Amino acid sequence: MREEKAAPDLALVLSGGGARAAYQVGVLCAIAERRPALSIPIYAGVSAGAINTITLAAHPGTFATSVRAVRRAWSRLTVEDVYEVRMTGLLRAGMRWVGQRMFHRGRRPTVVRGVFDMEPLRHFLEQRVDVDRIDENVRTGKLHAVTLSATCYDTGETVTFVHGAPDVPVWERSQRRAVRTKLTIDHVLASAAIPFMFPAVRLGHMYYGDGSVRQAAPLAPAIHLGARRILGISMRPMASAIVPPPAVTHYPSAAQVMGILFHSIFLDSLDSDAERLERLNGILAAVPPGAKLRERLRPIKLLILRPSLDLGALARPHWRRLPTGIRSLVEGIGGQREGASDFISYLLFDPAYTVPLMELGYDDANDEWDRIERFLDDE
Repeated sequence: MREEKAAPDLALVLSGGGARAAYQVGVLCAIAERRPALSIPIYAGVSAGAINTITLAAHPGTFATSVRAVRRAWSRLTVEDVYEVRMTGLLRAGMRWVGQRMFHRGRRPTVVRGVFDMEPLRHFLEQRVDVDRIDENVRTGKLHAVTLSATCYDTGETVTFVHGAPDVPVWERSQRRAVRTKLTIDHVLASAAIPFMFPAVRLGHMYYGDGSVRQAAPLAPAIHLGARRILGISMRPMASAIVPPPAVTHYPSAAQVMGILFHSIFLDSLDSDAERLERLNGILAAVPPGAKLRERLRPIKLLILRPSLDLGALARPHWRRLPTGIRSLVEGIGGQREGASDFISYLLFDPAYTVPLMELGYDDANDEWDRIERFLDDE
């Protein structure tokens, strides 16, 4: 199967969302089924979207075969493949803190290196992703560049790591910058390391965490790399699909609050950035032909696909499938209560939840195929 002629202006942006990122895979499966030789030269991923991004960018085959590889991985992915509870570390940190307060000893702060350990995810990815293949894909022209974003704990900046052709640009803006580097599994783990839940990852001389935390402009890396068309997959459902919250008679649980916090971190920035881009496109459309602009602005075609159902509501029937230790931890912060399903949906890496998400993404993309096809053909 020959690939379609490369479209150097096309980019795929995959945002974060924990286990919800399985929905992205379903959307891509539908596109790959209809356009198996599609060429996407620019990938930009963050958080859980970084897992899908690196797998696609490093795959040696066509778009269709790379998507099938991602789907196979998600079909087998379980919580034990992603993280495990670090109870020993938590207990040790707690005892150290109590000892310091009782005996007034020690001035060093108590360090908790995350509630969960991400080593299972490292092992899972190392078995399935050959990051060295990215260089070959760049050399053959299949790939122009791939980016993964992470938050630098030392500077507070969003750092976008760019792996691509020698002429790919890097940039620096307020609280965000890009650096050219060779991507590794450590970059994926850093991009997906939710603060406090997962340990920070050291890259060079600095520590990094989840890239969604301060990434106000998730579409920007693709634009900087020359994209004129951006396909983004959001995990925020259509407004009509949001399930109304239940009547609550108790104080909100920690899990319910964390679900809202996760929404603000993983879902809000993509929608806000898309709104800004559409406003700018409207302004540029009103500029008279031939008028000179102070900045090198250009219209960007944007297509954001989103779920037709509430992904949080779909998680609630399956929360007891979490491993015993994790389920106990979740119960301790009210994860079993009404209104806490959004929080559960980020942690529920289990085929009972993720496979239906892929099926939903597949069906949604097929329902939206006319829009998707017009977008892909509009060069």
